[in-house]
Amino acid sequence: MKIITVCGMGIGTSVLLKMNAEKALRGLGVDADVEAADIGTARGAARTAEIVLTSADLADEIGDVPAKVIVINNFTNTEEITSKLTEALS
Repeated sequence: MKIITVCGMGIGTSVLLKMNAEKALRGLGVDADVEAADIGTARGAARTAEIVLTSADLADEIGDVPAKVIVINNFTNTEEITSKLTEALS
């Protein structure tokens, strides 16, 4: 499974979200390849990913992709990330 975490520049909050998503996935026992990306890279990468995690203001910019785009409100809240990933994976 491929998951993309997205922020505007691809170096700050997307890396934080990547680390927290990996932590959540470990807790769920899910094996996934998680990549951090900027919005420009994410548009292409999302075409081969199953899930995209991003903020509400960037979700619409990703465009029409086959990946499930999930809005994360608090990138540091592993409970929110775990909950939304659980819902997406079920």
